[in-house]
Amino acid sequence: MSLRVAIQTDPLETAVVESNTTFALAEAAQKIGAELFEYQPENLSYREGRITAYARPMTVQRVPGTPALFKDRITLDLRDDVDVVLMRQDPPFDMAYITACHILELLAPDTLVMNDPAHVRSGPEKLYPLLVPEFMPPTLISRDTDEITAFRADHKDVIIKPLYGFGGGDVFRVKPDDSNFGALVELFLGRTREPLIVQAFLPAVSEGDKRIILIDGEAVGGFNRVPLKGHARSNLAVGGTAEPSELSAADQAICDAIGPDLKARGQVLVGIDVIGGRLTEVNNTSPTGVQQVRDFTGRDPAAMFWQVVHDKLANK
Repeated sequence: MSLRVAIQTDPLETAVVESNTTFALAEAAQKIGAELFEYQPENLSYREGRITAYARPMTVQRVPGTPALFKDRITLDLRDDVDVVLMRQDPPFDMAYITACHILELLAPDTLVMNDPAHVRSGPEKLYPLLVPEFMPPTLISRDTDEITAFRADHKDVIIKPLYGFGGGDVFRVKPDDSNFGALVELFLGRTREPLIVQAFLPAVSEGDKRIILIDGEAVGGFNRVPLKGHARSNLAVGGTAEPSELSAADQAICDAIGPDLKARGQVLVGIDVIGGRLTEVNNTSPTGVQQVRDFTGRDPAAMFWQVVHDKLANK
């Protein structure tokens, strides 16, 4: 496959080659002969109909500490000079992120952007599950302090977190006897105009928060992220550990329910989070876990991703 691929990402110099998903996607593309370019979101520009990126030609290598070799930056016309743009920078899902989605949407139909940016911006990770409320834990999204207080009174033990956070940042468990609840809500509401998301605490998190990777709407495999003893957060970024795990019947039911819609929305690489058979997030911005799934299952989501890209380009 002869491809020119531009990756909009956080700088890859610090990528951990054993676990980083963006690195794995770049490596898989390189293996099939793709020419790679890397740029940061601040290097994306629109001017008089042209969409450009000030990008670095790149060769990736599985060398810890030196995951990529770069050449001098060049200006790429993302409509004429590349076949595929991967939008892979981490959230927060803020106005800068949404603006980048709007700009990249303009590349259609000339350049394939993955995941489809129109549906990335219209299906944020903690809001997409609202489409399938039967699979969610009890959830409140609100800025109304009376509603938040009432929800806590009903469910006692709750998780409170920012609606557009990522990587387990600012996620708090508030137990029934915790007197800091009011102050915590006040702190959150004072920092943003956005609603909060409050969910009933799921005790099953002690057994793991499962990350499941879907490629073009089909479940490839998953693994458990187990929190440190005494902690509620299991994200790998905050100290959780990855362990192999099979998909349960409840896990598969969730994938079957949302998979066709994700495929229809052009969300080709997605990582969902499931605790005790309950869907908590649908990660479509820069989902992680591809290398862990490959290592635990023997199935390679990165290679599968590029096969879907190949098919999409062939059918343009």
